Amino acid sequence: MQDTSAHDKWLTLVEAAERLHVHPSTLRRWANNGDIPVMVTPGGHRRFAESDIVRFADTRHNIYKPGRLERMWVNRALEQTRKNMSARPLGQSWLEKFDEESRKSHRVLGQRLMGLLLRYLTGEGDTLIEEARSIGRDYALSGQEVGLPLADALKASMFFRDTLIGTTHRMPDNLRIRPEAKMRLLQRINTLLNTVQLAIVEFYDAAKTDRLHRS
Repeated sequence: MQDTSAHDKWLTLVEAAERLHVHPSTLRRWANNGDIPVMVTPGGHRRFAESDIVRFADTRHNIYKPGRLERMWVNRALEQTRKNMSARPLGQSWLEKFDEESRKSHRVLGQRLMGLLLRYLTGEGDTLIEEARSIGRDYALSGQEVGLPLADALKASMFFRDTLIGTTHRMPDNLRIRPEAKMRLLQRINTLLNTVQLAIVEFYDAAKTDRLHRS
């Protein structure tokens, strides 16, 4: 931690979060990542020096506002996904399995997933993991309804994943995004998408086991 004045005011987690206009869980994550100095009391409570909060707020104002990067990423990712799907890229045979109605259903799932990603990226935390599993199960059910094999269902999810990761790497340089901020963005995207893909596999496996038991 940087040296602070003996007369510096110490703020609680909630007070400091209010100064930065972010949720306390977001500030807690920043402190855990070492982005902002924090002092932990013997009782386990976080305290933030007022001067550190002011300094951090000034730094973030010069880079991007809290949540701005994530919202911009979501908008760009949605736009790129629509373009990629409309282009019917070569080698993506799984696309032919979907008629217009199932494509609409997939678009709704994609919107749900992007909304969930935005909430997860802006600090709502691990409580959203179960919701990601639910979306994965819905993707699996949608694929099974059109007779999509597991391998093709995973190819579809990887196609979507590649679009999202590619969008992150193509964020404009003029945003002055710190490398560590982009790395955390990628890590959290991967965490949530891993959950979705594992849920797809689990649902397919469960459906296969159920069919064997009934046969």
